[in-house]
Amino acid sequence: MFRWVLAFVLLVAAPMTVFAKQGPAEFDWFEYSGDDGLPKATSGEYANPILQGFYPDPSIVRAGRDYYLVNSTFAWFPGMPIFHSRDLVHWTQIGNAIDRSSQLKFDKLNMWQGLYAPDISWHDGTFYILNTCVGCGGNFVITAKKPHGPWSDPVFLPGVEGIDTSLFFDDDGSAWIVHNGPPPEKPRYEGHTAIWLQHFDAKALKAVGKPQVLVDAGTHPERKPIWIEGPHIFKKDGLYYLIAAEGGTEEGHSEVVFRSDKVTGPYVALASNPILTQRDLPKDRARPITSTGHAKFVETPEGDWWAVFLGVRPYDSAGDFNTGRETFMMPVRWKDGWPRVTDPGQRVPWLAPAPKLPKQAKPPVPLNGDFSFREDFDAAKLPLYWMQLRNRQGHWWRVRNGALQLNARAVALGDNGNPSLLARRQQHLNATATTELRFHAASDDAEAGLAAFQNDQYWYLIAVGSDHSEPVVRVRRSLNGAVSTLAEAPLPAISAVQLRISAHGPSYDFGWSADGKHWHSLVKGADGTILSTKKAGGFVGAVFGLYAHDGSGGAQ
Repeated sequence: MFRWVLAFVLLVAAPMTVFAKQGPAEFDWFEYSGDDGLPKATSGEYANPILQGFYPDPSIVRAGRDYYLVNSTFAWFPGMPIFHSRDLVHWTQIGNAIDRSSQLKFDKLNMWQGLYAPDISWHDGTFYILNTCVGCGGNFVITAKKPHGPWSDPVFLPGVEGIDTSLFFDDDGSAWIVHNGPPPEKPRYEGHTAIWLQHFDAKALKAVGKPQVLVDAGTHPERKPIWIEGPHIFKKDGLYYLIAAEGGTEEGHSEVVFRSDKVTGPYVALASNPILTQRDLPKDRARPITSTGHAKFVETPEGDWWAVFLGVRPYDSAGDFNTGRETFMMPVRWKDGWPRVTDPGQRVPWLAPAPKLPKQAKPPVPLNGDFSFREDFDAAKLPLYWMQLRNRQGHWWRVRNGALQLNARAVALGDNGNPSLLARRQQHLNATATTELRFHAASDDAEAGLAAFQNDQYWYLIAVGSDHSEPVVRVRRSLNGAVSTLAEAPLPAISAVQLRISAHGPSYDFGWSADGKHWHSLVKGADGTILSTKKAGGFVGAVFGLYAHDGSGGAQ
């Protein structure tokens, strides 16, 4: 009995461990600058790429004298940015087609899943986007009366297999879905695919009738062409043209064309295909643009034709690139009833004569060239270009009192979930992201800071945390999911700290400052190739993100 009483007394008298509630991370501002030494367009010129950074698989449509363009976003949310231009050179983001979590569920998707290759079209006062959500339902269609939205909830298209769906309206008002899919028989080799066609009821929003094959394998089936995909049909001078990507999305990428006098075919390939590629150029050329393809054409009111397509800007001989697949543009030339974008051996130009369209003012936020901008978080809403991983789970961020506040939550980077991370694209090979942060770590596992992020397995983070309750700043890295601390330093007693990440092609530097004038290096020359698409896998590009974690659970 005495021992029981003594134990009770000791238990009551022992000091209790008190866990303070973790407060939010407050980011006072965010600055981005990029300088790749890109050529500057003069009056009457435009510069490639027209959309820098992770803006792949472009699709374009003209409605009157207005042009609208959309891109893939995979598992980033909101998804499918909508851009507007009147001169094809200066673009402004006006919305996101998937901007409500109720539209699609990305909850646990990998970064290579999600929204693939959207196609935008316009007919009889309605805008349509056909798209594939890999891992969350397959092919679907959404509609809107205005291109900035709101866009409808997805209507899925059962029976439409494969990916890269697009829509064609014929002169008689009939509508057709064209898409990539498996071949009609057992594939003869890896990468053997086909292009399919099916009638579409634009009022009921459903595919009808039996699908048929338009192209099996590609332009030269005897050569075993791979991955014919990204198809689009359009009509010119009474003939139907089918353009499609071929050769995969790496250096062998290209665009090919077929022609028919009927929408249902048969389609005949141009003998001198491809009509767009960079694979026939010397590999050791200076400042290469590679992997071009996945094009869509648009005609101006004056009868000129232009192509938008994806390409990449590698920074080394291995073909590594961190900026993702970007949107480029070139004129389409017609000869003997066939289109062509590049001649054999022709390089995609950095500068070229601009379309003959009325000049348009530069957008408020630059999307190409060398530029800098600052986000002061002084508006009621965040700009449209900020993204988060997968669907938003709860209300964990707000703009308040001139700062962006992120709730530090249990979901961490690498958890394949929805961490407290708001990100924007890295748009230059040589780029710097800087922010000012106010954060007090309530535990040694809590942290907040600035991330350079490719996917859940490959990222860097410079963050404010604590070590034995003393404030520190540290750099951490995830290499194929294995997280390690590369450097750590004590922080002085200050209310705010500035964090900076500088990308120099294949290397990244990380530093901090107490006053914005005197900078302290934590890590210099870190291997940036782990953020390249080639090494990290998937189809996205690197981003810079503002992040907070409360230290509970998660991949630490």
